[in-house]
Amino acid sequence: MKKIEVHTKEKTYPIYYGHGILKNASELIGRKNVFLVSDDGVPEKWRKMLQDQFPQAQMYVFPNGEAHKNVETLLGILASMQKVHLSRKDTVIALGGGVVGDMAGFAAAIYMRGIPYINIPTTTISEIDSSIGGKTAVDFNGVKNNIGAFHQPDMVLIDPEVLTTLPKRHLHNGLAEAVKAGLIRDPALFAIFEKENWKDHLDEIILRSLEMKRQIVENDEKETGERKLLNFGHTFGHGFEAYFDLDTYLHGECVAMGMMKILNNEEIKDRLRKVLNHLSLPTECDYDPEAVYQLMLNDKKAAHDHITMVQVDEIGKAYLTDWSLEDVRKRLGL
Repeated sequence: MKKIEVHTKEKTYPIYYGHGILKNASELIGRKNVFLVSDDGVPEKWRKMLQDQFPQAQMYVFPNGEAHKNVETLLGILASMQKVHLSRKDTVIALGGGVVGDMAGFAAAIYMRGIPYINIPTTTISEIDSSIGGKTAVDFNGVKNNIGAFHQPDMVLIDPEVLTTLPKRHLHNGLAEAVKAGLIRDPALFAIFEKENWKDHLDEIILRSLEMKRQIVENDEKETGERKLLNFGHTFGHGFEAYFDLDTYLHGECVAMGMMKILNNEEIKDRLRKVLNHLSLPTECDYDPEAVYQLMLNDKKAAHDHITMVQVDEIGKAYLTDWSLEDVRKRLGL
């Protein structure tokens, strides 16, 4: 088992990484009064493994999918927390992918003005990226993560064994975030996807991605500067997600297309295309440019006359740049 500590101004918390640690989660967590949140996309074997360790705890299970990452689901979680008389001394535990982590984390952030929560990610995208850093949110009126809060977890438990039950598409979906991590900060990580069989290096891929994000989160917890680099590919990607009603393409697939759309360097773009093709991730899609443009105006990085983008001209060295709205329109083909 490996332990990584994340030090933020709000708190210091551990990330435990190890094969098979889910079955010993209660020992690592060391708390009895907990409330469990999951969705029906998490295989029952994993939900049961956690529930058996906390037999007295309520588990709230909501329908799987980005379409359920909304205010209605949030209210259901909060109502259930209230029904079992959860207090500020109790802990919410999220078991699932990025949607579950966001929903449970946001519920914990606003219930009684904030109670502790622990994240146990079960997908590549959540193990690699979304389970750490304290971003919690719900989608609202078709805009991704439009309502949310920064609320750091007390602990993150990562068991790569849970990935064995993931469908291939979802496994590859999360790897898009690792490819992104390599492009913006870690050339050696990107090289694994270019030169090696990624399946032989999954532990290294996850751990390198976590280490990269840990460093950035510690430097910029509330995303006022450096942390914005993690949004590489996400501005166009979120536009595509919203255009396709958050269900035709998965998040990582949209990030993959977003990275291809933003890149100016043709050599890097060609190298990225080969990596994405190898991972069975899309590099482009058919869309209505005007509709995607209008959706992008809702992005949190959009100002009145420009959108802050992340660009990569050299692998491992990302930077922020402001695009005029006309620049965005031209890139979309308008």
